[in-house]
Amino acid sequence: MLVIPGQPGRDLCDRNLGMTRRDLLRVGGAGLLGLSLGSMFRLQAHAKAAGVTGGPGWNKAKSIILCYLQGGPSHIDLWDPKENVPENVKSAFAPIPTKLPGVFFTENLPRLSQVNDKFTLIRSMSYTPNGLFNHTAAIYQMMTGYTTDKVSPSGQLEPPSPKDFPNFGSNLIRLKPTDEPMLPFVMLPRPLQESNVVGKGGTAGFLGKAFDPYTLYPTGDDMDMAKMDRIKIDDLQLRPEVFADRLQRRARLREIINSGMPDVDKAVESYKLDEYYGQALNLIVSGRAREAFALEREPDDLRDQYGRNTFGQSCLLARRLVEAGTRVVEVIWPKVANSDNHSWDHHTGLTQRMKNQSAPMLDAGLSALVEDLDQRGMLEDTLVVAVGEFGRSPQRGVSTSGNGNSPDGRDHWPYCYTALIAGAGIKRGYVHGKSDSTASAPMENPVHPGELLATIYHAFGIDPETIVYNHLNQPRELVKAQAATALFA
Repeated sequence: MLVIPGQPGRDLCDRNLGMTRRDLLRVGGAGLLGLSLGSMFRLQAHAKAAGVTGGPGWNKAKSIILCYLQGGPSHIDLWDPKENVPENVKSAFAPIPTKLPGVFFTENLPRLSQVNDKFTLIRSMSYTPNGLFNHTAAIYQMMTGYTTDKVSPSGQLEPPSPKDFPNFGSNLIRLKPTDEPMLPFVMLPRPLQESNVVGKGGTAGFLGKAFDPYTLYPTGDDMDMAKMDRIKIDDLQLRPEVFADRLQRRARLREIINSGMPDVDKAVESYKLDEYYGQALNLIVSGRAREAFALEREPDDLRDQYGRNTFGQSCLLARRLVEAGTRVVEVIWPKVANSDNHSWDHHTGLTQRMKNQSAPMLDAGLSALVEDLDQRGMLEDTLVVAVGEFGRSPQRGVSTSGNGNSPDGRDHWPYCYTALIAGAGIKRGYVHGKSDSTASAPMENPVHPGELLATIYHAFGIDPETIVYNHLNQPRELVKAQAATALFA
């Protein structure tokens, strides 16, 4: 069968090309039928002019807010409760009805249960572990779409490396750069972390530091719920004695000097230093980012709706950043994986910790974010995703990952869990997939983390199989998966 390669919207590192590696491999076969490479490009151009798209949801998103529930929340105790199951499986929390007939959450999510007509719930997230039973390795897979070769028996990885695969946000801002004088990619309020491995899966890796996120990590420990009131953005403002026009004169002087240094310019051309310098200059002079970080300008009642805690105020700040032009915001759950209190890593004390700490913050912050974006019309082109690296074991008190678990605790469970996705053409009031009677495995439409990433790329008009080149100049797909287009209306 003849396949015309290079569907419109596909993008490579070379932005003048529009084909994946698979397309290129098809060229040889096409030549047998008299289709030359030149003809192929002409057909590609005609297809683009005809307005061919990549299917449902293609290129609907302009920005994304990822609420990353680092630690692995228990799907059974939040949004996939089960009845008529053994006592050591059944949630301690009562099921409550939602806006959708026949769909129940637990009593932990009263506010989200009243806005689930605005989002899709994926109850069939699933993957086979193969060394990904613990946080760091699973986080890396979720954020990059890849696994690494160096996975210890416990699932721990080596610290971040320039050889790592990029965080999906880094790929997005590289392939879909923003024209606004605004931070393109922001991560807050803390880094991805398990034990002493900090930031794995959260950098641009082999793309280079130019595509790293701007990290906003306010001072204070993870139990300090007022830390977002102490945001410091000193690197985004001018010193009082340096006026904007003075800074711009310095920039022009720098351009004059650079014009006399062709050899140096040629040597650093691939690093795009002038482009990055110009972006940084515009960012500082415009003051747009500083304005976006001014949470105190929001009405008190709205801040209360989001929750006066780190997660809630981070969600509100994410909305402000997207409104100002940020392409990617990743809100990391404000408690390190493999820890206590409001961490989602509920090996012990699940009932009290979830009821009094983690669930109320999630319910208020995420529901307010969805409602706020919808009321402002921003949900039309802003993708919202809430997901962890896995769920929790259906049976309480058992070990699935080598960890100890109390009778009131659940262990790691990658075989079946739940994600929330909304906006940018995603169906409203829809439940995708179904778990079995004990929420142990998907019964319908399983979705792999890689497919969720592919869906994100698809929403931005980027083919998931777009080729990037790693630190060894080897071609690699953004993610080896297809988009779950059934999620889109």
